[in-house]
Formats: sequence, structure tokens, C-alpha cells
Amino acid sequence: MNAALKHWKEAATVILAAKTRHSQSCDSLQRSGEVAPACRGTCLPHKSAFDYEVLLLKRSGTSGFMPHAYVFPGGLLEPSDFSSEWTDLFKSFRTLPRFGVAMVKQPPETRPPIFATNRLKLGSPVPGDVALRICAVRETFEECGVLLVLPSPVNGVSADDETQKSDSNSSQLLLTTMPAQWDKNEIAKWRSLVIKNSSNFIRMCRELQCIPNIWALHEWGNWLTPTGVYEKQRRYDTAFYMCCLEDMPDTIEDEKEIVHFKWSTPSEILHGFQNREFWIAPPQFYDLGRMCHFHSLSDLHRFARQRAVEGCERWLPIILVATDCLISLLPGDSLYPENVDYSGKTTSTMPTEKCLEELQKESCNLHRIVKRDPYTVSVHINIMPKYKHVPPLISSATDCHLKSHSKL
Repeated sequence: MNAALKHWKEAATVILAAKTRHSQSCDSLQRSGEVAPACRGTCLPHKSAFDYEVLLLKRSGTSGFMPHAYVFPGGLLEPSDFSSEWTDLFKSFRTLPRFGVAMVKQPPETRPPIFATNRLKLGSPVPGDVALRICAVRETFEECGVLLVLPSPVNGVSADDETQKSDSNSSQLLLTTMPAQWDKNEIAKWRSLVIKNSSNFIRMCRELQCIPNIWALHEWGNWLTPTGVYEKQRRYDTAFYMCCLEDMPDTIEDEKEIVHFKWSTPSEILHGFQNREFWIAPPQFYDLGRMCHFHSLSDLHRFARQRAVEGCERWLPIILVATDCLISLLPGDSLYPENVDYSGKTTSTMPTEKCLEELQKESCNLHRIVKRDPYTVSVHINIMPKYKHVPPLISSATDCHLKSHSKL
């Protein structure tokens, strides 16, 4: 783990999308005329436009960070995620860069530190991106019981053979999350053990002869928690991954940190949030808006897999306190500071005596999340996203005139 981080804790999260049970394809629904148009007063597609749903987990009210919020599965990196024992379990892949995870085109000097930090110099033989993916798989298993694993490579199978197989499978959706022959009571027992001690995840994989499916997770983004936003000033440097499942898995709360789960389409979640049915944080709001471009799971998976090799940008929102709203400035915005303090020592909040309308008029480049109250949120963007990403669809009726100029 990166001991140099004093103000942020490293974490990993998974945006888990799964094919809707008994759903028709988007094409067949469109041909039959069953796809309803976008709801009146919004720029979002109707929920029936999607053939997949996304998993959100409701945090406990006693949680020290974003209590009651609906979040994607994920959590903190643990020392066990960097354990040298993983090199034995991944022995067919350990001679390959990043254990066979697709190489990223982004130059190392521009990579977010959470991905670029040399973990070997910090004492771990496990590459950082691999450990982050192991963390994401482990935390998903702990929080909701979804186990993203593959059978361990059999003896005699070369790393090259397995890598070719992984590359071949990566063009398809992940078909299953857990071998059917496994006893559910046995898995429940292991889950309890892993919740108590993260190092038991290594033991479980060894005894069940499986490995975390690090290749099914596609790099999506990197968000840092700004100062002055959440109670107790807990701050996280979080790697976001996308994972697509052909079959919707069984899901169960851990009855500790997570008290409820919800499978819904991206637009359905955003509508529910705007209707004050539940609360989601700005990163979830933004990334669900991105997913609204992709109505079919196959299109989402294809985009996520191809885009992941481009890399991503580190985003530390700078909070601008205007007279009538809070604005989270993101990189590329005209008002985003040129020199951002990523050490975390200084505040990332700035006051202004201007209102939103004034700030909009004097900014030629927009990349901001505007919050008038906890549930009235909109994204304003007219710049081309970096690393071949897509902007979120504008999700507030009052802001539909702010069309993105990005070409998808």
C-alpha cells in the first residue's frame, strides 16, 4: 500500500452491469415499439430502452462515510491485496506485465498515481493495478456476495495459452460469476471469513482453486474525495472499474455496511434520485449519466473494453461555493485551478460572490457538476472528454440546452 498518502486512502470500486433477466434485446424492443420515449421534462432515455441493470448498494446509517447513500460495490485496499501469496495463485501470469491485464496506451508520466505508483519499490511484488482489481473483487464479494472469479489454470497450461484465452474471452461478456458446482453454504461460510479478515480471501481462492477475474474489470476512471464535503473528512483515492455480466447474479447484503441493494437501469436510478427516492454521490451521478449512452450491455462492454486501454484522468473536484449553488469544478473547466494541490494538505473549496448564471457566462469551457440542493444536480459539459471517454447525458430539464460538443 502507498504509505505516502496521508490525506487519502486508496480504494477500488466496480460498476457492475448485468443483463436483465428475461429481457428482450434493445433492437427487438425498438422494432416492436415497446421502448417508451424519454420521460417528459428530462433528457434521459426511458428505463425500457436498456437491456441491462446496474447494481447499487445502500450504505448503513451508522457508516462513517456517506451514510444511507447508494453506492457501487467497493472499498479500501488492504495489505492482503498486495500479498506475495497472490503471485503463487497467479503463477501462470506473473511473468507477464500486469499479470496479463491489457496494456494502457497512456504515457506513464500522465497516469494517475493510483495506477502508476511502482508498488515493487513499496515492497509488493503485485502490480498496483492487479491489487486494485483484487480489492474490487474481494469487496464486491464481501458487500453483496457476488464472486467474480475464474477456475485456476490447470497444471501444464502455459501463461501464453491462458493469456490468449483471456484475450478471446474479453471480447465477450462474462458468462458467470461463480462455478455452478460450488455449494452455496460453503461460499457463505467463506464470505463470513473474508468479511472478518481480508487475508482469508487468499485462503479461499487457494482452497477453491480459483483466482479473481481481474481481466473482466475494465479501467473506467479515478475520483478523489474533495475536502469539506462529507463528515469526518474521510477522503478516498478511488479507482473505478466497469464489469459486465451476461447473467444477473444472486445478491445479498452483508448486514453490516450494506443494508439494501438495488438493480436498476441507469436512467431509472437517475430518475429515482431526482425524485428524492434515494441519494447517490456525484461520481455515481456522473458515471450513470455516461452509461445512458449505451442501451445494450454488449455496446457498453465493447466500449468499456476498448476505451480502457486509453487510460484515464485523475479527478479531484474543486468545490466553488456560489451564491445560489455549489459547483464541483472538474479538469478542463475554465475555472479549474492550474495548480491543484494533490497532496491533500489544503482545502479544495473556494468561495465566490457570483451566482451560477454569471459564472456560466464568463466560462467558455464547461466541465462542472452543479448542485442546488442534495437532489437537484446537473452536469454542464461542452468539452471533449480525454482518453476517448464520453460525457454524461445532461439529466436536468433546465439544462437540456447545454448540449455536449463531444463526438461519440
